[in-house]
Amino acid sequence: MESGQLPMSTLPGGFDLQSTLESGQSYLWWRADGGDYDDEPPYGGDAWYCTTTRATGEPAAVRVRQRDGVIEWESTVDAEPVLRDRLRLDDDLDAIRAATPDDPLVEASFDAYRGMRLVRDPPFASLISFICSAQMRVSRIHAMQQSLREAFGDPIAVDGETYHAYPTPERLAAATEAELRDLSLGYRAPYVKRTAEMVADGNDPGAMEGEPYEAARESLTRYVGVGEKVADCVLLFSLGYLQAVPLDTWIRKTIGEYYPDCDRGNYADTSQAIRERLGGEYAGYAQTYVFHHLRHGGEVEQRA
Repeated sequence: MESGQLPMSTLPGGFDLQSTLESGQSYLWWRADGGDYDDEPPYGGDAWYCTTTRATGEPAAVRVRQRDGVIEWESTVDAEPVLRDRLRLDDDLDAIRAATPDDPLVEASFDAYRGMRLVRDPPFASLISFICSAQMRVSRIHAMQQSLREAFGDPIAVDGETYHAYPTPERLAAATEAELRDLSLGYRAPYVKRTAEMVADGNDPGAMEGEPYEAARESLTRYVGVGEKVADCVLLFSLGYLQAVPLDTWIRKTIGEYYPDCDRGNYADTSQAIRERLGGEYAGYAQTYVFHHLRHGGEVEQRA
């Protein structure tokens, strides 16, 4: 195993690993201690988090934690470039915050979770994980991804422990619907299989990065089981469209309570209105902070 450290003082705007990985952005990391994301405090912990990567071509395991002002990592490869990419460590959070609107709820959210960053997950794995996320608790979504890894992912032996890489599109495409249902995917099983088939046939979701935002969202909805909300999640948490605002139940509730004038009665127009209200270019950052803040009981004295 290789290991290394990154001083958090070198990261513009700071860093908080726990809120980054436990704020509903990613289902591709898991806590080594088995902690339940639904019950743990939402900020500042020092637990180890694990994931896998194919950044060097072959599957590799990565472990990371933060404590005493540093980010510590252990991996079967040099993980620093992987972590910089996957955890967006080069984002200037101070500049991003300065670009968001002077809004009491947004300000309270940034204050509560200073250092939370967006993730940049691999496109195919992000797509499948968000297809699996519909109407499920966070812990169950994570369990589904682990089941997919163990059933169809390449094993990675590390110090007497076995990790499993996320399945390739070809391996998931070859799975039967019955096999996927046996992993408790339920009605999502045919969606996962058909989407994997599409990607294995050459329809790479990562290839649309750089398209205009609206066109990219429309392209993602061509995958089976992907609506506008799931498409926005993939755009924001994988493909770098930092203006995307996924309209899930929490954000719709937030719109109704704090920004009712942004409710336009349909997804596309409401999405555009709330993106503009949250500052446009970095609206997805503001949304993620607000989501995490309110989901954990945060309040704001004065509403926008």
